[in-house]
Amino acid sequence: MNAGKLYLIPVPLAEGAEKSSYTFLHQEIIDRIHEYVVENEKTARRFLKSAGLKIPQNQLIIHDYGKHARGQMNYGEVFANVLKGKDIGLMSEAGCPGVADPGADVVLEAHKRGIKVVPLVGPSSILLALMASGFNGQRFTFHGYLPIDKGERAKRIKDLESQSAREKVTQIFIETPFRNNQLLNELLRICKPSTLLSISSNLTAPDERIKTMSVAEWKKNPHELHKIPAIFLLFV
Repeated sequence: MNAGKLYLIPVPLAEGAEKSSYTFLHQEIIDRIHEYVVENEKTARRFLKSAGLKIPQNQLIIHDYGKHARGQMNYGEVFANVLKGKDIGLMSEAGCPGVADPGADVVLEAHKRGIKVVPLVGPSSILLALMASGFNGQRFTFHGYLPIDKGERAKRIKDLESQSAREKVTQIFIETPFRNNQLLNELLRICKPSTLLSISSNLTAPDERIKTMSVAEWKKNPHELHKIPAIFLLFV
């Protein structure tokens, strides 16, 4: 018997963005999958409902790989039905599984077991922000979170700016939403006036905002980012 497949199913980045987040193929796949590995069960069930799931949700098997369960994942149990020929889905809390997401561990385990992995098209805040920035899309690096310590963070920002100037690489990073304003203030204080900064916030939401300006221009046009999901891109 052939093993089933692990489908990587993207989840919308924002409330009300379902129609722009999945294709007809998503509908076809979720209508025949009864088992999922999810980072957030509430988010996953809400997405499946909004996507028009026809299978009664009480018939679904849900495996939790949230932060309190990751070290205790029983992959033998997770992939038991897959090895018997059943397909399984993997969903992040938002966006694409495995991209800036701990779901990568689940994907690697599937590869170790010879299970075919099938990524589906969906929203990635990293790629959407890069696409809309006007920066180099052939050479870029996603750094995740910058250091919390102010001294270390200041040094990292200077290093990223210098590397971008030398290598023409787009530097991409994020911050916890309630610290966005502090990060923006640090960027405006540390970076050179001519350095370009692009900020995308609430991507795919009705109030999506994407703006690329020099640091000097950002200082003249401050933005409120407190508790707003945002992604920062720097380019020299």
